[in-house]
Amino acid sequence: MEDYQAEALARLRRHAYANSAFYRRFHAGRFDAPLSELPVLTKAQLMERFDEVVTDRNIRLVDVEEHLSALRENELYRGKYYVCATAGTTGRRGVFLWDSSEWVDILTSYNRAYEWGGAVAGLTRRMRTAVVSSTNPTHQSARVGASIHSPWMPTLRIDSGDDVARTVARLDDWQPRILVAYASMVRLLAEGQLAGRLAIAPEFVFSASEVLTESTRELATAAWSHAPHDVYGATETASIAAECGHQAGMHLFEDMVITEVVDEDNRPMPPGVYGAKVLVTVLFSRTMPLIRYEMTDSVQLAVEHGCSCGRPYALLGGLQGRSQEALRFTTRSGAERVVQPVVLHHIMDRVDAAGWQIVQRPDRLEVLLAQPRNLDRAALTARLEDALMGQGVEAPELRIREVTSIPRTALGKAPLITKADT
Repeated sequence: MEDYQAEALARLRRHAYANSAFYRRFHAGRFDAPLSELPVLTKAQLMERFDEVVTDRNIRLVDVEEHLSALRENELYRGKYYVCATAGTTGRRGVFLWDSSEWVDILTSYNRAYEWGGAVAGLTRRMRTAVVSSTNPTHQSARVGASIHSPWMPTLRIDSGDDVARTVARLDDWQPRILVAYASMVRLLAEGQLAGRLAIAPEFVFSASEVLTESTRELATAAWSHAPHDVYGATETASIAAECGHQAGMHLFEDMVITEVVDEDNRPMPPGVYGAKVLVTVLFSRTMPLIRYEMTDSVQLAVEHGCSCGRPYALLGGLQGRSQEALRFTTRSGAERVVQPVVLHHIMDRVDAAGWQIVQRPDRLEVLLAQPRNLDRAALTARLEDALMGQGVEAPELRIREVTSIPRTALGKAPLITKADT
């Protein structure tokens, strides 16, 4: 694996230096340096120098943005490139594109995740699939859903922002063998199944794009008698890691993406410790090379080496979301301290509700609960306050609000922890 990575990285760097004016300047004097000594590429840098980063000199960001604004289905930019954009929830929106060869690699990465979960489709094995995520044609999940639709993998695409009753009716009618959804939708649908509002029997359930908490995993297992498989990916990289049948952690796709888990100063983090971000090098990227590209996901490498499945890939021990979901509070001494999302996940996962979200506002924390049952407000408030004080910070005012449903972003995601300016 290490030899393969070294060869693939060398090919990527040669291609970038030969065809990208940006990388020739960005890595000047370091063409032979090891990966760990190369500068980190941020999304802001990438978008500011977009026209110089791309290796096709006919590509211009202004034209790509115009293409995105007019995109309706699965059209290609200049008849050649698939284009997708991020939602911009962490700041500036990112725009990424791939030629048909690179798009095959992207589809392959998602197919690998399905295959490891046992969901293998083929000419003699028709796998009716439902994808509940975003149907916005600028989003990668929508483009992948459109690409995988075929006679042997007929795919129903449902927007996660659609009316719940309509979503349930469409799933009941479709009866998928494979269900792929945001983690928040997995939870919502599992709740519906257990309550008798939904009646499907998927053989395989895959959760993606959001943190899959243990509570949601348990609900899905109870609803469909199969534990969901967690998939970690991003627009920039496609799938980065996925669980195998042993579900002892997510295997990194090390032959496709080199993933460095680092702290805020880009120093490597040891196994078992959450990093502030990851640096990804996408080994198959050619149109838009990504070398040590910064993503603000907080993950940890597993302490254990290897898996009984025998696959040669390293394992992730945990994923707790983006570093933006880490909340900052004031300590008793007046200093600032960061509280990681997992501290709150452990408490909120025990709440009996169809969904939850914590919103940090300048003067308080709001706890949104969708359709809670047997809610003890005082007890929940006390547990959250004790957890925060246990982290050495002053607990702010806590307000618990019951809501019909958890608010979603423009792309239909429902982050567990978010921040608001007012």
